[in-house]
Amino acid sequence: MKSTPLPLHLHVPEPTGRPGHGTDFSYLHVSPAGAVRKPPVNVAAADTGDLARTLVRVLDDEGHAVGPWAPEVDAALLQRGLRAMLRTRAFDAKMLIAQRQKKISFYMQCLGEEAIAIAHALALSPGDMCFPTYRQQGLLLVRDDIDMAELICQLMSNGRDPMKGRQLPVMYSYKRAGFFSISGNLATQFIQAVGWGMASAIKGDTKIASAWIGDGATAESDFHTALTFAHVYRAPVILNVVNNQWAISTFQAIAGGEATTFAAHGVGCGIASLRVDGNDFLAVLAASRWAAERARRNLGPTLIEWLTYRAGAHSTSDDPSRYRPADDAKRFPLGDPIARLKQHLIGLGVWSDAQHEEARKEFEAEVAAALKEAERHGGALIDGHTPPIESMFEDVYKDMPPHLQDQLRQARAFAPSPANNPAAGH
Repeated sequence: MKSTPLPLHLHVPEPTGRPGHGTDFSYLHVSPAGAVRKPPVNVAAADTGDLARTLVRVLDDEGHAVGPWAPEVDAALLQRGLRAMLRTRAFDAKMLIAQRQKKISFYMQCLGEEAIAIAHALALSPGDMCFPTYRQQGLLLVRDDIDMAELICQLMSNGRDPMKGRQLPVMYSYKRAGFFSISGNLATQFIQAVGWGMASAIKGDTKIASAWIGDGATAESDFHTALTFAHVYRAPVILNVVNNQWAISTFQAIAGGEATTFAAHGVGCGIASLRVDGNDFLAVLAASRWAAERARRNLGPTLIEWLTYRAGAHSTSDDPSRYRPADDAKRFPLGDPIARLKQHLIGLGVWSDAQHEEARKEFEAEVAAALKEAERHGGALIDGHTPPIESMFEDVYKDMPPHLQDQLRQARAFAPSPANNPAAGH
């Protein structure tokens, strides 16, 4: 006797918490600190399946570095990392206020995610190229050769904006710092990084690429195309997936992070993959060093899923209280990356509460001074401090072709006179 077939239905993932309800973070599957094995750097991709489903952690609840992934690192480097995280957080906080004061039009914080970019940057070498998203400002703020005031000028699109008003705020570009121009189109940077790494190998160079993507953007086709090319050609690239649980208002499960992990996508494509505590500075440093060594030794790409939590809004245009519990960031089981590294350094006897407070005030003053300096070069576009009309036509061709010269002449005819444009000639 044939049974009557049941009607088909679809599964639509739902977040584990909504406003007014506490989130159950048990879905994260957090491994104890020090419990996950560390394989040799030449491990076969197929043998990293367990590493894509567990969680690499180094710092335990008492701030001790434990387990096989605990990196060899001196106190000075850790202090530099902590100071860079404090600097980045101070920068984010001040820029958020500046946006609310209408000094800049838009801003995106990396609140709670500082360790991922900063520890990763410390594992790379000069000449390596990062292809970031708009939440890796720590890659720049960890450096001492990037003028903070210039970053703010880019946010303001004023007369000293190195992008000359052509990029949206927070979409920086610094070739000399190995920071590829940020794209507003999701996932494009992943396949670009793979191509850059392939080009480096074709030239016989020693430089590697590092690509960044959010959990939501893994649903884009460029993500999967990048994995295919990286696997087939064993491109010297690190593929970073920042799983901060929310893609704007969409929970990470919608992009495929419910029944499996994002790291498992890499294993399925033949790429060595890790799932790492992104709020553990030491774990980020160790995993980044491991992946970078694989790339430099022609052992192929590595995909790393960084487990973290977006503690703030997606952007200044977003209100997270509309779609997630208000206390999620405080309840997130992996804690605050700054607090965790601070605890570790105090335990080593190389940091103190007094030093921490002094550093915090130092960076607040630095950011305030940088903002004041940036304002000397003109405020936001709304104030009329725009780059000169010529900048619309420059930097496209080495020598401006006749048709653009003609368009420039026409544009000048309608442009405001220098007397009405204080930034003209900047």
